[in-house]
Amino acid sequence: MSIMAERYVSRLDFDSYEDFYQNFQVKIPDNFNFAYDVMDELAKEKPQERALVWCDEKGAEAKFSYADLKRLSDQAANVLTNAGVRRGSPVMLILQRRWEYWPILLALHKIGAIAIPATHLLTTKDIVYRCTAADVEGIICVDDEKVMLRIDETEAKLKRNPNADEACRLKLKLFVRSSHTPADMDIAGRAAKAYADSDGEKGAAGAYSPWLDFKALLEKAPSDFVRPTEVNVNENIMLLYFTSGTTGMPKMVQHNFAYPLGHILTAQYWQRVIPGGLHLTVAETGWAKAAWGKIYGQWLCGTGVFVYDFDRFAPTAMLNIISKYKITTFCAPPTIYRFFIKEDLSKYDFSALKNCTVAGEPLNPEIYEQFREAAGIKLRECYGQTELTVTVCTFPWLEPKPGSMGKPSPGYDIDLLRDDGSSCGMGEEGQIVVRTDKRKPVGMFGGYYRDQELTDSVWQSDIYYTGDVAWRDEDGYLWFVGRADDVIKSSGYRIGPFEVESALHEHPAVLECAITSVPDPDRGAVVKATVVLAKGWVASDALKLELQNHVKKITAPYKYPRIVEFVTELPKTISGKIRRVQIREEDGVN
Repeated sequence: MSIMAERYVSRLDFDSYEDFYQNFQVKIPDNFNFAYDVMDELAKEKPQERALVWCDEKGAEAKFSYADLKRLSDQAANVLTNAGVRRGSPVMLILQRRWEYWPILLALHKIGAIAIPATHLLTTKDIVYRCTAADVEGIICVDDEKVMLRIDETEAKLKRNPNADEACRLKLKLFVRSSHTPADMDIAGRAAKAYADSDGEKGAAGAYSPWLDFKALLEKAPSDFVRPTEVNVNENIMLLYFTSGTTGMPKMVQHNFAYPLGHILTAQYWQRVIPGGLHLTVAETGWAKAAWGKIYGQWLCGTGVFVYDFDRFAPTAMLNIISKYKITTFCAPPTIYRFFIKEDLSKYDFSALKNCTVAGEPLNPEIYEQFREAAGIKLRECYGQTELTVTVCTFPWLEPKPGSMGKPSPGYDIDLLRDDGSSCGMGEEGQIVVRTDKRKPVGMFGGYYRDQELTDSVWQSDIYYTGDVAWRDEDGYLWFVGRADDVIKSSGYRIGPFEVESALHEHPAVLECAITSVPDPDRGAVVKATVVLAKGWVASDALKLELQNHVKKITAPYKYPRIVEFVTELPKTISGKIRRVQIREEDGVN
């Protein structure tokens, strides 16, 4: 089956990993625009082919062909341009997993605007920071009164800013009515009342601009949008992602209009999507992982995008979805698979499921083996960042080694560096870097928006420093150790937190854990485990000893946690990453 990706690469089929790494190339045309050049073309060539299937945990369902998405994205583009959105306008999207995200995102691409996906978990402070940092002109969000209230509070705070003329550029607020929300419910009125009743702004009439009903406007909008003469050049910013790092304020990662082509690698060679199939990536649209698994590469490579809209993850519900809708490829973090293998997987129909992938943290071998036995599928790992695309991966020609990221992607000149800048030898830990002196990978970010100093701090002399530490084995596979700031140096040993955490996760008592260091006068530092216990387990000195001995059996004995602390929850960023830095700070460690 011919797929769109064939038009943008040197070739698709390769004999070996070496052939693939040396000869795979992406061809970027001038003024490339994914919405027009891929999606509208698919609407012409395959108008009735299944493009998007959506359902939610309450039973609602919707299906869209490429022709449907052409019509809806054209209508959305007309709605937004009529509301004042122009080329280069920054627009924030807080849409969770609502199906409207896809035509709205395509519409922003068609206009040449800057899309800023964001999560509904943002606080008012978070939204204020993002609006100020990126000069956000419009926000399109779900019809959640709490989210809408925080946006109204944001607008009021911006207007009270001494530099209000410059700071308050929020001109447009649209809400997307849920399929479960009655058509006659006055969402805007309820949001206004919630705002008026909120502390600090009570009775502040006129302090906010009105909310507009996106779906009502969409229904009335013309169904054809003519491509402007000058929409974009490849170097223009198409996407801005605020990365929630474990330290400091979020960084603004900018990606240009060529970025979607970088995800041909993602869909074709990591996820290995099936033309005519359905791909499900679990991520919510506020995170960059959605760009990896819910739009660009999948449609370029001929598979339909499947969206399961849920508020609370339930493993049995998701397994039923995979069975019912005959999902062909699936991608999720290890935690999801950890829940899956605790269920009776023999109850579910995996006959359509061909390939499954995993990323976000190293994969525990036990999870790999149990899922392989139950589903007959080898999980394939991958490493990347919001700033990059698929950087290191267990590609089809490679036999998976559970816990290993795999080998470098074509276009990525990967090296591991010591602290002095020299290259590491086999088995030696060093920081993962991308050398860009000979080539820059397609899809690599263009720097941090409005922060050249930060960009220069990680991208020096044509070397991009990822901040992550890994080592290379005798077969050329790379193994993740941890963030450079998280690696523990104890008695002359370097200890990566993920290896110890992985060992602890194999014990049934451990639900979650974080490994950090505590200063020690004799060893320099010792390993500390902060543990959240699984249901039914009780903290005790005996359990501490049991966990310590367990780690000694699983990995090198010197890596075991000499300190074990039981807690009810771990500190995390808004994106769910464990904040080890906070644990260290609470322990008085700088």
